[in-house]
Amino acid sequence: MASLMIRNLDDATKASLRIQAARNGRSMEEEARTILRLAVGRPSSGEGLGSRVHRRFAALGGVDLERPAMDDRPMPDFGTDGEAEAA
Repeated sequence: MASLMIRNLDDATKASLRIQAARNGRSMEEEARTILRLAVGRPSSGEGLGSRVHRRFAALGGVDLERPAMDDRPMPDFGTDGEAEAA
């Protein structure tokens, strides 16, 4: 198992950790391990940001936006050479 030393921890944070550990019936070290395990050990949902935003706001309904006309400018040419041709 690895060890971790945390330097420059302010006194208020240390006191809060000590109190939280006592409430949970753990040592400060075990409380810190538990906090770290929960913070970094969460498995990813596998759902992307766009899907999560959609799910969160789907109940509000959507809007249909019209695509603006772009007749005044030519469509870019994304040729295989990587350079756009000038119009």
